[in-house]
Formats: sequence, C-alpha cells, structure tokens
Amino acid sequence: MSAKLDKPRIVLIGGGTGLSVLLKGLKKYTTGLTAVVTVSDDGGSSGRLRTELGVLPPGDIRNCLVALAETETLMDEIFQHRFQQGDGIKGHNLGNLLLVAMTEITGDFVSAIKEVSKVLAVRGEVIPATLDQVVLGARMKDGQTIIGETAIRRHPAAIDQIYLIPEECMPVPATITAILEADAIILGPGSLYTSIIPNLLVKGVREALIASPAVKIYVSNIMTEQGETDDFTASDHLRVIMDCIGQPWLDYVIINTGPIDEFRLQRYRQEQAVPVASSYQEMLDWGIRVIEQDLVADNQVAWHDAEKMAQIIMELIA
Repeated sequence: MSAKLDKPRIVLIGGGTGLSVLLKGLKKYTTGLTAVVTVSDDGGSSGRLRTELGVLPPGDIRNCLVALAETETLMDEIFQHRFQQGDGIKGHNLGNLLLVAMTEITGDFVSAIKEVSKVLAVRGEVIPATLDQVVLGARMKDGQTIIGETAIRRHPAAIDQIYLIPEECMPVPATITAILEADAIILGPGSLYTSIIPNLLVKGVREALIASPAVKIYVSNIMTEQGETDDFTASDHLRVIMDCIGQPWLDYVIINTGPIDEFRLQRYRQEQAVPVASSYQEMLDWGIRVIEQDLVADNQVAWHDAEKMAQIIMELIA
C-alpha cells in the first residue's frame, strides 16, 4: 500500500446492521473512516424518541459509534443496553437516550455525536445524512402512496420508487467534503430502499458521488429482505442504485458466494428471505468489476464477516 494510502479515507454510506459490521472490520486498518447514516427510521426506540421529542432518530448513529469504538469496553455495553421494564422507558436503548440528552446539552445533534465519540474513543467520524426531519415516502407498484419507513416495510406490494419528505433536504456539509476527498466510497450492505437510497436522495450527495475520484464499491446483501427486495438478484439491487444516481459510477460490486447452512436458511424462510443470486454477467455488461467470495460470518445469522470484508476492501483500495 502506498504511503498516500497508509491511512486511506473511506466513506461508508448506509444504515442498519450492515454498516456497523463493515465499520468494525475497517477500523483495524485505518482511522480515516466516515460513516454517513440515514435518519429516516421511525420504528422502535428511535421512532418513539422522534415522535415524543422531535429529535432525529439516534439508533443507527449509536450502532455506528459503538462499532467504531476503540475497544470493546463496559462503556460500549452501556451504550447498547436496552431497558426491559419500566413505564415509559421499556424498550428504549440507553445509548439513544444519552445521544438525545447530549443533543439538548450541546444544542445540536452533530455536536452531540462528537461528544459521545470522545467518550467511546471512536476511530473515525459518524455523520447523519441530513439534519432535516425527513420522512420516507414510497410509490408502490399497486398504485398506492405509503408514508413512513415502518409502513412501507409492512405494505404487501412491491416498492416502485422511494422519496424523501421534504424532497429538498440539505446535507451536513462534512458529508460532501468527505465524499469529494475520499480514497474509497462504499455503499451497503443494508436495506436497499430504507437504509441506502435515502442517503442518495439528500441534496448534493449524488453530484458529489459522481464527481469524487474515489474507488467506488457496492457491497451486495447476502439475503433478500421481505417487503423490500423480494426475489431481487444482485443486479436488481444495483439497478435501483444506478437509476437513483442517474449514470454509471461504480467500480466494483462485492458479492457473497459462500454457502449458508440449512439451520440459517430455515430461519430466513420464516421471513420469506432467500440468498441473493449473483447475476454476474449482467453486471459485467455494465462495465462493473465483480468480486465473488465466501463472505458469510460464522454466527447464527447470514451476516457479512467483518474481517473478510475489510481485507477485500483494503486490497481494492491498494
């Protein structure tokens, strides 16, 4: 790896569990990490805090902060602790409450994230995609319009198009700067329509992605997701992203070809999810280089292995 890229600047765009898994792997190789995180979540503890206090949903931000923490410490466990009882507090995550409290103390969400980052000794930076109170909207293939991330996931018809309300939401300036100065930009893995696409709809993000000289990588999901990507192949995922950006811009797609045991497959069948098929040739026809490897972690769910992913990404950057 060249001297210039001893500590490469990597921007990761997404949300949910997939983003935190990649951050855990990559933090061992570079401190130049920037996670751009979607803020359209309206479910669980985050959704309740958003509704009751008018704050941005902190859940995905919290997960990224813990993933980037210097070491696995008691403080990390505290931030992830979820209350199991108590009127009003049951179901809330302590890290979410701390982020909300810090927002009130510092006066804004970005400052709150920076202060919490100091407490956790975070290796990198976590930025919300926008500070606007955005709501996710969707036009469905059955002709209906559905508002709200949770409602979109639950609607039986397939998604035709996702949009933000308000549509003209502004990015955090640091996001655009990080994208333009990055050595590599990574999209995914994560929920296609509710974790990845919302970030790309924030004003200025698409233009910055096209203009950036960085190596651009999409990490395909291992499994389809009920209510979002039923029966999608890897190229189906990619086509949605390319349509959103408006022109070809990716260099690499990383796809899992590792086996998933019957125990885990059975678990996902209950969620009507199946392994994402590669559709290798179609992506080659688009001029995108395809990396196919066994990427499945050795645990009870079909998630990406953080170390395997980090090694592949660092090799591509080098």
